Amino acid sequence: MEITSEIIQANIQQAKQGDQVAFTFLLDFYWNEVYGFMLKRTENEYDAEEIVIETFAKAFDKIQSYNTDFAFNTWLIAIAKNVHIDLLRKKKSSLFVTIDNNNHNQTINIIDDTPSAEDELITEQNLSQLLLCIKQLKPAYQEVIQMRYFQEMSYKEMAEVLDEPLNNIKIKLLRAKKLLAEIISKKK
Repeated sequence: MEITSEIIQANIQQAKQGDQVAFTFLLDFYWNEVYGFMLKRTENEYDAEEIVIETFAKAFDKIQSYNTDFAFNTWLIAIAKNVHIDLLRKKKSSLFVTIDNNNHNQTINIIDDTPSAEDELITEQNLSQLLLCIKQLKPAYQEVIQMRYFQEMSYKEMAEVLDEPLNNIKIKLLRAKKLLAEIISKKK
């Protein structure tokens, strides 16, 4: 089946109405294009993949703001560029200059293991309150949270169990964490 602009536009409209299947279609259709673009910019597969995952998560969150006067892939690329800039800023802020015994300047990259705002909110909750909050999520989001944090499954294991592409799992988990953090924030 040939994918026409009408099919793409129909899926965009369905995604705007919250249709997860339509969003997954858009993710699958545009993933390689956005990933390829970011891979050329970053020259790093891991960074490119992280940027693209964050890009689609943001696109899903902000799909209502998409202006149909512009091509959807252009909108996604713009989001990806902004995510990349944010990543560069974060990396830049984690670089420190030290002086060794020979008084030569060396740059040491300190890995930022600081939990995200969502991770901090989730961690602050006691288990019973957290479980009540998780129960407010849609079943698909409950499932990925449970698999990742309670069963400690890897993304790959989750993808195999759920029979979904790895990228979908990553985005679904990212979305679940954001929704869970919003629920927790409202309870405070």
